[in-house]
Amino acid sequence: MRTRIKFCGCTSPGDAAAAVELGIDALGVVFAAASPRCVSLRTAREIAGRVPAFVSLVGVFVEPSTADVREAVADGFVPQYSGNESAAACERAAGGPYIKVFHVAPDAAQPFDAAAFERSAGAYERATWMFDTIADGKFGGTGRSFDWDVARAIARLRPVIISGGLTPDNVGACIRRVRPFGVDVRSGIETGGVKDPRKMSAFVRAVKEADEQA
Repeated sequence: MRTRIKFCGCTSPGDAAAAVELGIDALGVVFAAASPRCVSLRTAREIAGRVPAFVSLVGVFVEPSTADVREAVADGFVPQYSGNESAAACERAAGGPYIKVFHVAPDAAQPFDAAAFERSAGAYERATWMFDTIADGKFGGTGRSFDWDVARAIARLRPVIISGGLTPDNVGACIRRVRPFGVDVRSGIETGGVKDPRKMSAFVRAVKEADEQA
């Protein structure tokens, strides 16, 4: 199975064009006000204009209003819920498929009961699950990874996306370890808070190499 790639935190049409040229599967723009990568809906629409069919647009939210989500959905964005949103809120606002992030502390204890977790999170019926690191009160964007064995157990049961501290240097190990449906990266392809074409290219290359090896 080919690992899907999402570049997150794109802030300009140039970011989008560079990502599309590398063959990524999804492009994320952040609508959460607390994020340094937050963009307005107007900028998001400009970014979307550089994204062709067959590349998914993802709008990243943290505990948003239903109106904000629906406006983004109307513009073609798949919602990604990255806060403590309830299943009812996600299902009601998204109106279709969405991504739900579950947060894992960097020092999360093992063992992890994957079956019990799947039952408890099953109310997010139309969600694709993403696992990301939570640290220092931040819902993602920490630049830190977690114990991938947590997600490995879930990946045996359903498609999952791995995020949190991924870089061109470690994404291959993550893929070989977990075999996720997709990987998500933001700071790992940036230099000085700006998307770095060399790191972006290296990340895609590392994913492809890991898929071949796996």
